[in-house]
Amino acid sequence: MSQREEHIRDISVNLLTQLRDKFPQVLWNSSCFDSLLFSVHDDMANTTVVSDPAWASTVRSLYQKIVREWIVSSLSYAPCTTQGLLQEKLCKANTWQKAQHTTDVVSLLTEIRIGTGKNDCWSGVRTANIPAVMAAAAAASGANLKVLEAFNFEVLRTGVVSATVKCNHAGEIAGMRRLYNSIGGLQPGAAQTGFGGGLQRLISGAFSQVPQTDDDSFNGILLSKFVHLLQQFVNTAEKGGEVDKSQFRETCSQATALLISNLASDTKANIECFSQLLRLLCWCPAYISTPDAMETGVFIWTWLVSAAPQLGSLVLAELVDAWLWTIDTKRGLFASDVKCSGPAAKLRPHLSPGEPEMPPNIDPVEQIMAHRLWLGFFIDRFEVVRHNSVEQLLLLGRMLQGTTRLPWNFSHHPAATGTFFTFMLLGLKFCSCQSQGNLQNFRTGLQLLEDRIYRASLGWFAYEPEWIEMNSMNFAQSEAQSVSVFVHFLSNEMVDSLYYDSNGCPRENGSSLVDSNDHYHPVWGQMDNYALGREKRKQLLIMLCQHEADRLEVWAQPTNSKESVSSRPKISSEKWIEYSRTAFAVDPRISLSLASRFPTNSYLKAELTQLVQSNILHIHCIPEALPYFVTPKAVDENSALLQQLPHWAACSITQALEFLTPAYKGHPRVMAYVLRVLESYPPERVTFFMPQLVQALRYDNERLVEGYLLRAAQRSDLFAHILIWHLQGEEAESEPGKDVSTGKVVAVGVVLLCMLPKRWLLQGLMGFSCPLVYFTGTVSISNPKPFGNRELEKIQVEGDDLYLPTAPNKLVRGIQVDSGIPLQSAAKVPIMITFNVVDRDGDPNDIKPQACIFKVGDDCRQDVLALQVIAILRDIFEAVRLNLYLFPYGVLPTGPERGIIEVVPNARSRTQIGETNDGGLYEIFQQDYGPVGSPSFEAARKNFIISSAGYAVASLLLQPKDRHNGNLLFDNMGRLVHIDFGFIFEISPGGNMRFESAHFKLSHEMTQLLDPSGVMKSETWYQFVSLCVKGYLAARRHMNGIINTVLLMLDSGLPCFSRGDPIGNLRKRFHPEMSEREAANFMIRVCTDAYNKWTTAGYDLIQYLQQGIEK
Repeated sequence: MSQREEHIRDISVNLLTQLRDKFPQVLWNSSCFDSLLFSVHDDMANTTVVSDPAWASTVRSLYQKIVREWIVSSLSYAPCTTQGLLQEKLCKANTWQKAQHTTDVVSLLTEIRIGTGKNDCWSGVRTANIPAVMAAAAAASGANLKVLEAFNFEVLRTGVVSATVKCNHAGEIAGMRRLYNSIGGLQPGAAQTGFGGGLQRLISGAFSQVPQTDDDSFNGILLSKFVHLLQQFVNTAEKGGEVDKSQFRETCSQATALLISNLASDTKANIECFSQLLRLLCWCPAYISTPDAMETGVFIWTWLVSAAPQLGSLVLAELVDAWLWTIDTKRGLFASDVKCSGPAAKLRPHLSPGEPEMPPNIDPVEQIMAHRLWLGFFIDRFEVVRHNSVEQLLLLGRMLQGTTRLPWNFSHHPAATGTFFTFMLLGLKFCSCQSQGNLQNFRTGLQLLEDRIYRASLGWFAYEPEWIEMNSMNFAQSEAQSVSVFVHFLSNEMVDSLYYDSNGCPRENGSSLVDSNDHYHPVWGQMDNYALGREKRKQLLIMLCQHEADRLEVWAQPTNSKESVSSRPKISSEKWIEYSRTAFAVDPRISLSLASRFPTNSYLKAELTQLVQSNILHIHCIPEALPYFVTPKAVDENSALLQQLPHWAACSITQALEFLTPAYKGHPRVMAYVLRVLESYPPERVTFFMPQLVQALRYDNERLVEGYLLRAAQRSDLFAHILIWHLQGEEAESEPGKDVSTGKVVAVGVVLLCMLPKRWLLQGLMGFSCPLVYFTGTVSISNPKPFGNRELEKIQVEGDDLYLPTAPNKLVRGIQVDSGIPLQSAAKVPIMITFNVVDRDGDPNDIKPQACIFKVGDDCRQDVLALQVIAILRDIFEAVRLNLYLFPYGVLPTGPERGIIEVVPNARSRTQIGETNDGGLYEIFQQDYGPVGSPSFEAARKNFIISSAGYAVASLLLQPKDRHNGNLLFDNMGRLVHIDFGFIFEISPGGNMRFESAHFKLSHEMTQLLDPSGVMKSETWYQFVSLCVKGYLAARRHMNGIINTVLLMLDSGLPCFSRGDPIGNLRKRFHPEMSEREAANFMIRVCTDAYNKWTTAGYDLIQYLQQGIEK
């Protein structure tokens, strides 16, 4: 390359490039690395070029260009190992005799940067584009980076820092060794104390068998110390304690330096002791299972395999054993228990089928992130050893086979999506090695592994899609990118026809995985044509993964309105049918999940209905299949399929509620199934849906619901109390033209009240509730008599189990006798009374005030329904970790047009605030929380954003009107709370004028807080819109559960159902026909439309002129 002739230089460059491409293993060969780094100086020293400074500069630039490309290429495939090798070379920089070496290395590495997102150093999809690999690279760099956040670091800078750290630890070990040897070690016969005393117990007496040299004795002392410290870290983690990150990293680094410094030792004692230390260094991060511990693990493992390539197989063998151990112990990626499944587990049994379970002691997300880093290191090692180490490849194959042996071993927590598909990508990459000479003898095993990977990958889609919020845009983006990289590899995978026989079956040396007699495959079961089936499964998997990547991309960038799927060809009806059949053949749950991803696809629904009904005997354990054979049509025809219901798995409560509606006509088999479902759950869980169960009495011709209510009341006093209140709320004098079913509910209620044991009536009513009802009865529209302290003093609070009817978790300890305050609400006269309460499960001495309003003249059942929906939305947001705030305060109807309403604590209405403060919300927040930019102001602004976004989603679905400033509260933390839901769904004030045309209120003063720019361009505005979009997407996932909650109240006589098509319009507002990106764009338009809308300001003006409510 130093020749003056250009064609000779071109030949040299071409040969070097071919060498790199043909034998990629040379990229990470230590001696090749040395040759590359020093070739420019050595070659030039042996030529006459040095006499020509200009030519010397030209040659050096050419060398640096070629070598830089070499290093960048190695970084793009194995960034961990490449950085480890570079750090090793930098560690030796002080030993280089010529300063020119150091200068050349520094100039080669200058400005090479790698990081998350797009890397400018290389083009196309490389291994380092896999987020897990890049996270592992950040850990291997030794830099103090947050691997879950976006990062971009300079290889040279982090390499110098890590090389310095390694040199320091190596120097510490060398210094201690010299000091130990200089003082003659421990004298014979001297008692060993301190960290050397336990050596014999740990090493099983190995040192007593042969004479010890000073080095052996020194090694034994340090080994004992490090083994003890590492075991302490493990014990701390096993007990649930927090391992100190810096101490663990320092200990592991020192232990690694000791291990590397003794590689030349071959005494029996050293071999046994260092094997134990090596095992602990590999296993400790797996035991601790935190991202911090795994970062340290990746750093020291990279150090070991880079400084001592001969340890590569030993390190990998230990890591594979540790990985398989995490499968057996169900950690992280393999936490397959339902309680670790994330949102689905948290929403049981209201929105998801199954018994409620206690949450796991350890957050599975932490362990999943640890597996993510670990997997990135495995992929890095695979790229390094795939061409030159059959031994290490077989170790990785053992890990892959052991992991995919049972597809249900994997967690289906949504935070595991990227890690799961990254593992599957590693598996497919490994299977692609079957054409390599070193693995040609294992083609059958590789084909079986590939089938297992396809089966496990499809199995991920056996569960309905979920969301999870990690408060990191980079994490969400990396999840989408992980799936996209998997799809890219899968789509470009080449299939060699030589691997299949004439029937399309995989073969090796004339043998096939598929039995030639009965066409049975060990993974797929019965089949006719393997190659055809494989292609169908592959196309299904690609489609599902593309959809998943699109979903995750929307979650990562909710305000990016660009449609990502517009360029994809439209899927034909025949293809949808093929997808459905292929999915059902693999696992019926996959086809059901496919239908939930595309809920309005009529081809899918029709085909799936046929598949479910023709295979009904084999899917009893899948409650999601119920809507495909339990239909109003099946009830009308008294279908024989309904005979399968006694054997069917329990569904969610909201699904069961749908079967109580008139459309199912109280069919005996359907009702028997519904009651079995309800009775399978604790009554306290079902209590939430008491309004719906009471309404179900309207259609209870066989008195089955009535029987369930009595049995549940016998099992739970709380259930009995809530039942009594709601039954009393249905009492009403018969009116001309009133629905006869209303009288039926009242009649059944009277019967139930008579049948309930006397002790429940005494506890539930006379014991503490009658005094509360008394207040409700003493104040009416026609008799708003004054309210005095004497009347409150008459009420005696007896017993320790007295609780607020609106909040059973709050125990009453007394009444504040001076708290009776008459309120104004149009022509009604509510009374507010304050109680002293304590939390049932909290400190009994922590007494807090809780005010309640006793209201008359309003049907509180409508507020109950609205707050039920708000409570469901709150649970959904919490389940997906979405930082949105909703406050579903307690409301309980106590009689016809009577009820008790909890007062939102520490909150005032906007009208009340305006009576004592001038200016808008922006000025008021500055008065209350400090100047703009101060921590307290920004915290209050953030609380306002998350609460405004939460109520924006709730308002879009419920359509609450009459949103004047008297119905908007602000608590002492700046959070917004909506109250008074007298107008929801299709009704509005002023004879249903629907003057408030925005989907939610976003007045001018509210936009000043949300959007300081005033033009919808500020960071806080984008944050607000992003939260609205994510909240809407999360709510759409549970559309049916929310609709079913409302549906059973349709005949209740509530005003909100008096006009229009409330259920149909509610369903339309979910827009099930839209993709996630289309739904996100819809929500963005909703926010933009609500922004300072003139009808919002106009309604506030009307309320100010008519009612005097501050605008």
